[in-house]
Amino acid sequence: MSLVTPDIGLLFWMCISFGIVVFLLGKYAWKPILSSVKQRESSIEDALNEAKKMRDDMAKMSASNEEIMRQARAERETLLKDARDIRDKEISEAKTRAKAEADAMLGRAREDIRNEKNAAITEMKNQVAELSIQVAERILKDKLGDAAAQKALVDKVMTEADMRKS
Repeated sequence: MSLVTPDIGLLFWMCISFGIVVFLLGKYAWKPILSSVKQRESSIEDALNEAKKMRDDMAKMSASNEEIMRQARAERETLLKDARDIRDKEISEAKTRAKAEADAMLGRAREDIRNEKNAAITEMKNQVAELSIQVAERILKDKLGDAAAQKALVDKVMTEADMRKS
């Protein structure tokens, strides 16, 4: 039964060896182990803080991305509106230019027609005058065909001229 009840000497040497082991572990092993545990704890805490910071940054980036996307959409809408306004302005200017050109062409055509009409009227007046002269010439030839009729006409004209003078 000596196995079940230890001896005082055995207990003494066990305590001394346990004390030496504890002393040696305390002097050489515990500080590095505790510092390594503290270092590990610190690195885990830093990693957790970094992860939290990354999550916060990701949330900020997501919000920032949403803001950038909103701004990009607004800018796109502004650019499209400006493009539509420019297109409408160009179409309006083209219509105005086309109308002005059409009006100018119409004015030139009216002027040409008026000129042609005036030329035709002048030509007709010239022809009527020429015909009138030819008719008058024939009538005068018929009436003043002899010398006595010519002398009577000259006397009549002279008498009328004298009357006007007086």
